[in-house]
Amino acid sequence: MTMALSRRQFFVLAAGAFLQPGPGSGKRDMMVRAVRPQDLEMPLSGFADYITPIDRFFVRSHVYAPRVAADGWQLTVAGEVNTALTLTLDDLHRMPAVELVGVLECAGNGRGFYEPSVPGLQWAHGAVGNGRWRGARLSDVLKRAGLKPSARAILFNGADVPVGTMPDFQRSIPLSKALDSDTLLAYEMNGEVLPVEHGFPVRVVVPGWTGNSWIKWLTSISVLDTEHDGFWMARAYRHPGKPVPPATAVPPERMQPVTSLRVKSVIAAPLDGSRAISNQPITIRGTAWGGEAPVAAVDVSVDGGRSWRPASLRREERTKFGWRRWEHQWTPSREAYYTILARARDAAGNTQPFDQEWNPSGYGWNVVQRTAVNVVNELSGDAPGARTAAPGMAPPAAFKTSCVTCHDDDVVRQQRLTRGQWEAEINKMINWGAKVPVEDRDTLLDYLVGTAGPRLRN
Repeated sequence: MTMALSRRQFFVLAAGAFLQPGPGSGKRDMMVRAVRPQDLEMPLSGFADYITPIDRFFVRSHVYAPRVAADGWQLTVAGEVNTALTLTLDDLHRMPAVELVGVLECAGNGRGFYEPSVPGLQWAHGAVGNGRWRGARLSDVLKRAGLKPSARAILFNGADVPVGTMPDFQRSIPLSKALDSDTLLAYEMNGEVLPVEHGFPVRVVVPGWTGNSWIKWLTSISVLDTEHDGFWMARAYRHPGKPVPPATAVPPERMQPVTSLRVKSVIAAPLDGSRAISNQPITIRGTAWGGEAPVAAVDVSVDGGRSWRPASLRREERTKFGWRRWEHQWTPSREAYYTILARARDAAGNTQPFDQEWNPSGYGWNVVQRTAVNVVNELSGDAPGARTAAPGMAPPAAFKTSCVTCHDDDVVRQQRLTRGQWEAEINKMINWGAKVPVEDRDTLLDYLVGTAGPRLRN
């Protein structure tokens, strides 16, 4: 039917599979996409949980986590308001508290599966988690300040400090989403004080939207009369909104901001490439979620998509923004190599595609997942061992002085970029403060292409 795991899929999963968070990280069994700043991915086994435990919840960080003291923390509210505010954590706690279950997913989750490849952290399936968030309504804070008729967007900023000359990470959301009763200023996660890596003491929770709008370490809210025009709104986290030819550079002004999550399902078991015995039942299980419309159904195919059967969704897990676990019982009647598919549909009628439209930053991956199972009459011998990547070239001096001062080389090793893409990445990093002597540029480029270029992983 289909191969169990393409070379591309293998390298996406293997890029972080052999590294673990260091002592004191508070995380377990995570795939490390980057050590500095910390970026951790949840393994497939994490999808067995309804509420993702904090120690298995993925972490996405553009910068190093700041140290913020709860007793000295203040939140300022200014801009197109009648009364500027300065709130303490106690002030937020005295406001009516709201709790909701919601999926937090990185906009680039699944980026590692795009072909041709795109730059960025090469996430597989696990840059996502389902959390229980508690805090004050953003709308209550805005009503206390009093909005002027000119108010159109809400800009968030946090206590994090940019690395080098990287632009400060600020994002805005439309006023309509800010005034939604489900948009929160959260100070608790899963019944505990919000952890530092997840935004202590307060983060924005924008349920149904991708994680780039869930600003961490929140310190200021600015009410604007238009959408924010800073780098992270005008040039980053943007999508063309239509299919474009692979490797096309689309001008930012011709793209739109990434907002709502896309309907998606993940097969957690059986694992891709596993073996099973014929005439014995197999439980196919996984997790599905939507964006601003909840998941309504999941269908499963065990013959590569020729026929489909409905999976059972857990009724007690039906919420507006959380994910739902599902399962389907199947007994293979004969020896064969089976391809299992799972396809989710949300309440608005959106379904997962079989092929993904390419976009320059690798956002919104929600292709129907394929899992292959080899069914035999009798298990014998050991399962195939893991493959290892070929050793890399020795890094030049410029790599050490220019590339790994702000982050470690793990960010580089997981890439799969062409020479032109690496040239663009070098230019971006120079703009953000990296010092690359002109005489070292070609040597550095040769190294990057040689160790993290497309020819190693095709």
